[in-house]
Amino acid sequence: MSTILVTGGTGTLGSLVAEKLGARGHEVRVLSRHAEPYAVDLRDGRGLDAAVEGAEAIVHCASTPRGGDERAAGHLIAAARRHRVPHLAYISIVGVDRVPLPYYRAKLAVEKQLEESGLGWSVLRTTQFHELVLMILESSARLPVMLLPKEVSDQPIEVAEVAERLARLAEGEAAGRVADMGGPEVLSFTELAEAYLRASGRRRRTVSVPLVGRTYAALREGGHLTPEHAVGKGTFGEFLGTRFARAA
Repeated sequence: MSTILVTGGTGTLGSLVAEKLGARGHEVRVLSRHAEPYAVDLRDGRGLDAAVEGAEAIVHCASTPRGGDERAAGHLIAAARRHRVPHLAYISIVGVDRVPLPYYRAKLAVEKQLEESGLGWSVLRTTQFHELVLMILESSARLPVMLLPKEVSDQPIEVAEVAERLARLAEGEAAGRVADMGGPEVLSFTELAEAYLRASGRRRRTVSVPLVGRTYAALREGGHLTPEHAVGKGTFGEFLGTRFARAA
């Protein structure tokens, strides 16, 4: 079995990737800012060599919309070069080349860093996880009226399914940009909100608000969707049912 480093290994996705790899007999090193013995802040890179040395693959899940992803990837790629790691797998987002959000631009820049790194690499782009869509809806539901983006849909996917795909990628040879991975359904935000209200038992009026700007134009056009790769199995409704049954 292999020694595999998972960055962001205590996060929503990274913890599941680490769990799946460990269950299949790999030696898994979990790297995050506070996870001993590999407590590393990738933005400065101190202590990174000890985590990377001897690794046969790296799964790069660490990311933040607050900035610093490109610098963190630079440190990780440099360490992987020094220690001749043969394969670095990276999780990205569907639409990073079409939706002009700053966070998406940073993810696309990291993809390009990998392409130009000289390393063996794999990149998997997926649609948004169920958890993020739920967080958006819960935030909107704090008001008496849920304000929703008009003519915008989403294609949420089950994070455990993404973790399984990433783990399989890490076990194999570098594959470059692999097929995108989308959730099983494309639903409008009105439909997503209605599903959330049914599952949570909350009562809110929903209002669709027209949006302006290049980012929202790209979202209205479906730049963040991949209906031709709707390979996910778990639906948003099923996710909500499990989440609220657990809460009850």
